Amino acid sequence: MQGQKFSFANLMFWVGIAFLYLPMLVLIVYSFNESKMVTVWAGFSAKWYGELFHDAQLMSAVGRSLEVAFYSATSAVVLAIFASVVMVRIKQFKTRTLFTSSITAPLVMPDVIIGLSMLLLFVALQQAIGWPEHRGLMTVWIAHTTFCMAYSTVVISSRLVEMDRSIEEAALDLGASQIKAFVQITLPVISPAIISAWLLSFTLSLDDVVIASFVTGPGATTLPIEVFSSVRLGVTPKINALATLIIGVVSLVAFVSWYVSKRMNDKLKATAA
Repeated sequence: MQGQKFSFANLMFWVGIAFLYLPMLVLIVYSFNESKMVTVWAGFSAKWYGELFHDAQLMSAVGRSLEVAFYSATSAVVLAIFASVVMVRIKQFKTRTLFTSSITAPLVMPDVIIGLSMLLLFVALQQAIGWPEHRGLMTVWIAHTTFCMAYSTVVISSRLVEMDRSIEEAALDLGASQIKAFVQITLPVISPAIISAWLLSFTLSLDDVVIASFVTGPGATTLPIEVFSSVRLGVTPKINALATLIIGVVSLVAFVSWYVSKRMNDKLKATAA
């Protein structure tokens, strides 16, 4: 029985791995396809990588997406830190339930509703105070910050709840101010959660299509919208090449992170021994 359970678990594991990564492998292979048709193999060629870097429109969309994702992730994490402190450290205030619900609402709210509500907000603000003058990267950044903040708050607040406050209290007893204790004690302790929240927010912003399609404007097309628009005309292997480069960069970052973590753990074990 034990052997059967182990074999079945092994089978399910490899089925899951194949389900997740086999489409990526096919995409990587077809990025070296000679044919313009992404589903017809016509021989090996790397010409689409050259075509990709000569496509000014697509590369501009990549740059805009990276810019928006960076600023959205950074602002979302900063706001999430303050929100997490309020949710975890301040136990009693009249609107605590409303505050918590407002922060976490985007987690369960459909993207269509978020995008439409943000669009109506920007239109109302433009009519009332004349800002924003037009929809563009600024409005996409604000919209992405709004829903990324919810995910970042969940990640950071979870770590903040588990934190041992005795270290921070010891710093306060030794004369440190609240701000100094938070910056020098709390932030380093919860820094893994902050990094995780930033990476999650960056990925969510980089991947978003629905919300960005509501709040973007001329000259502010992000990469997912550009790819989605090209599907109607037929996807070229340039998209496969771009996706392959993204997969390669993500894999490289993951490998470097694993290697650095492994070296740090080995040093800690050696020091403890």
